[in-house]
Amino acid sequence: MMSYSMSRNASAQRLWSGIATAIAWIGYLFLVLPSLVIIPISFGGDDELRFPPRRLSLSLFDQFFSEPSWWQAAIKSLVVASATTVLALAVGLPGAYALARSRFRGRRLVELLSIAPMLVPIIVLGLGMYMHLAAMSLVDSLGGVVLAHAVVVLPFMMVSIGSGLRHVDPALEMVATLMGASPLRVFWEVVLPQIKPSVMVGVLFAFLISFDEVVVSYFITGPASTTLPVKMYSAIRWEVSPVLAAVSTLLTLFSLAVCLVIMRLQPPQPRAD
Repeated sequence: MMSYSMSRNASAQRLWSGIATAIAWIGYLFLVLPSLVIIPISFGGDDELRFPPRRLSLSLFDQFFSEPSWWQAAIKSLVVASATTVLALAVGLPGAYALARSRFRGRRLVELLSIAPMLVPIIVLGLGMYMHLAAMSLVDSLGGVVLAHAVVVLPFMMVSIGSGLRHVDPALEMVATLMGASPLRVFWEVVLPQIKPSVMVGVLFAFLISFDEVVVSYFITGPASTTLPVKMYSAIRWEVSPVLAAVSTLLTLFSLAVCLVIMRLQPPQPRAD
């Protein structure tokens, strides 16, 4: 009787597990399919956005690389994303380490302020950055875009590095200090090798978020500093250009590649005995 009850419970558990898995896949496909549909559209002709495409062609990709307004915007996005990542790393790495190892009054408040841009509505953040940068005459400049993007991505950098620091044993740093190592050498040779995967994840997140950022950029960019996402948004709003399909495909593949690298850098989870 007991074995029959256990078998019945196991069957019910497998049934509910299968239903939950099916629901999860349905939700996942609902979110992903709109992004995947754009890929075959990008290989269609250069006259319309149509699914399925009437013919296969690379003309939209050729148009993207041949029109300066598109590839120059892409180059600006790469420059801005790279500079933003370097700036966020320069601020976030020592900042996260200081918060992880220091104990002072108001530490919790500083931690909250460091992730505040994640909590503020992005439209409010964009308006605030516009007013702030306009007062410094940095609107429509790549430097202003980099500063604004650094504010957006810094919390992600801090959270990623802070997560890695929580798994570092402070006793190793104490031993190195007792053996005569300077604080800089302790950080460089003891701490940094242990948090390298977390730092790389933060770097990739920062680069990807900055490269794809459109709301804040739309407030502070102009003809001299138009990034690729802003260019795409403007094209959607004023002219539905078929080139958007090719650009979207390239961005999707680029984002997928970055996400795969981030997954590869994640430390393996310990097996449950």
